[in-house]
Amino acid sequence: MKFSVSGRTAAAGAVSTVMLLTGGSIAGAAPAHPVAAAAPDISVANVKAHLTQLQSIATANGGNRAHGRAGYKASLDYVKAKLDAAGFTTTVQQFTSSGRTGYNLVADWPGGNTDQVVMAGSHLDSVTAGPGINDNGSGSAAILETALAVSRAGYQPTKHLRFAWWGAEELGMVGSRYYVNSLSTANRSKISGYLNFDMIGSPNPGYFVYDDDPAIEKTFKDYYAGLGVATEIETEGDGRSDHAPFKSAGVPVGGLFSGADYVKTAAQASKWGGTSGKAFDACYHSACDTASNINDTALDRNSDAIAYAVWELSE
Repeated sequence: MKFSVSGRTAAAGAVSTVMLLTGGSIAGAAPAHPVAAAAPDISVANVKAHLTQLQSIATANGGNRAHGRAGYKASLDYVKAKLDAAGFTTTVQQFTSSGRTGYNLVADWPGGNTDQVVMAGSHLDSVTAGPGINDNGSGSAAILETALAVSRAGYQPTKHLRFAWWGAEELGMVGSRYYVNSLSTANRSKISGYLNFDMIGSPNPGYFVYDDDPAIEKTFKDYYAGLGVATEIETEGDGRSDHAPFKSAGVPVGGLFSGADYVKTAAQASKWGGTSGKAFDACYHSACDTASNINDTALDRNSDAIAYAVWELSE
């Protein structure tokens, strides 16, 4: 995340997946079908296996996966190969920032109404200081596993699903802004909702929900209410991750966050566990943001919440 400074829900309803590029606001979406497929349980072991691969890539490439570095391109190639094998249509979008070439990866699931696109995204780059496993391997791995679950389920939602992995977020949301600016006005209007996942496995986690589009916000809050887990409104990174360019373009946005370098209060520790007086992620933007810098419970819950929202909002 760019700053200036396991459970499964029993609550239900239809579940639909994450990415929309076609028009209309989710708030005005049609009601769910009377009978709808339930979102699958996302295996945290599978998500962590992706994180292990991202860690290995960083280790083999100077300790990071930053924009313009070999570790970033290798990370993108890893994700793309998984999606191609699963039947997604993938597109690599190239841009330049700070004199280096950057890349976005966009993956479309065939089918669904392309005038109503549900889109889920995360940034794939790290800072140069470390491998970026929580920031933002966690979001990247979770949406990758959600996309693979779409393929395994043979899911055919009413809306069109699109997933994206952004480059150069750490330089100021460069990749996602480039993508949004490259869309025609008509194609922007087809994105019913963009869901952003930037840091969802913080080692001293909180459970924060973006308070942007009310319908998307309610979807995540309903999921966590079904788990009996309290949430708070996300403020630490407000406007400082890849949802910001979409929001500025008038696209409904939402997302999840488990905290960065803000300090967990005593009230939050009482509500969520963990350690008060300590940062949600003490390794934020540091060399210690490795594969050991992950809370499995937060990663599991948030991964399942992503799948729930993707199914719920795309049906």
